[in-house]
Amino acid sequence: MTRPLEGIRVLDFTRVLSGPFCTMQLADMGARVIKIEQPGRGDDTRGWGPPFVNGESAYFLSINRSKESLTLDLKHAASAAILERLLSNTDVLVENFRPGAMERLLLGYEQLAARHPRLVYGSISGFGQTGPRREEAGYDAVAQAEGGLMSITGPEDGPGYRLGVAVSDIVSGMFAVQGITLALLARERTGRGQHVDIGMLDATAALLTYQAAIFFATGQTPPRMGNRHPTIAPYETFESSDGEFVIAVGNDEQWRRFCAAIEAPALASDERFTTNRLRLANYDTLRPMLAEHLRRRTRAEWGAALKAAGVPCGSVRRVGEVLSDPQLAARGMIQEFEHPVAGAIRALGNPVQLSDMPRSAGTPPPTLGQHTDRILREDAGLSDAEISTLRSQKAI
Repeated sequence: MTRPLEGIRVLDFTRVLSGPFCTMQLADMGARVIKIEQPGRGDDTRGWGPPFVNGESAYFLSINRSKESLTLDLKHAASAAILERLLSNTDVLVENFRPGAMERLLLGYEQLAARHPRLVYGSISGFGQTGPRREEAGYDAVAQAEGGLMSITGPEDGPGYRLGVAVSDIVSGMFAVQGITLALLARERTGRGQHVDIGMLDATAALLTYQAAIFFATGQTPPRMGNRHPTIAPYETFESSDGEFVIAVGNDEQWRRFCAAIEAPALASDERFTTNRLRLANYDTLRPMLAEHLRRRTRAEWGAALKAAGVPCGSVRRVGEVLSDPQLAARGMIQEFEHPVAGAIRALGNPVQLSDMPRSAGTPPPTLGQHTDRILREDAGLSDAEISTLRSQKAI
């Protein structure tokens, strides 16, 4: 069994999160990913911490598995010839610099596509390659704010909240994977590569989905609602006797089963609450009634009763609880590596599972420049003497 992107070679000019997350997904699916890093420094996230594991950044380790590291000073005169040799046998290039930066290095899409017409070129930037804001830098917190997520996240009477993960970075990386694989598929039909242009603002705005639909339909800006859902009730967090849990009653049949499971049959027959539309209209009456009732038992007790009744629910768990869940272990989502410096490390796996693809942890994230000599020797055709000269010139 093989992975679907085996035989695809990727030159990875990305750093921080959105780009490395993208190229890690490509590597998980079998692509050979050569990560280009600045000599002596590398990806910015190599220095992000604590925590560090024997000097290796936990942040970097989380998003760079199954890649090879080639240190190369892109501003050194010798880099152009090296990259040209590598590009001659490369399928995909991925970068997440500000628009114009790669062109200044003579590595822009138009500059390379003329010589390498089959090249699929992926760009991730804050605002995309076109439009009046194209030159603005892209940062996750800015994208979450400018993309509307913070305006709908947080308590009703409080400030907007940034999500606890860099969701704009991550979803931009995910859309980049989708665009790159689609471009590779199109290349099979046309013989030509193309430019995949991902803007973080676009990717973040795309997440608004039904919130955007509410605005388009009403002209009203959706407000922050805490953990409530704007169109379903009850669909939010409640306090049990020992902590928070979530109830997700998605339809009227589930509502009736919910009322039976929590031993509150009067709520099911109450004409104010029989339909989802009525429950939303009478939310201010319903919510305190449910809150008082649900405080009487533990999360585990309610969870057992509701799951038995087929009502979606779950505890608000801490990260450590999630990562200890035997369900994730059974799905191969907790993977282990033996890193040459950090030693034994664990990381989250790829959630995409294909029936004909073997489940593999891949290889550990690379140390800085770990594969430089081998790549230059085997892929760029340089001699040991030439490699030694480049190192003395600090080109690699």
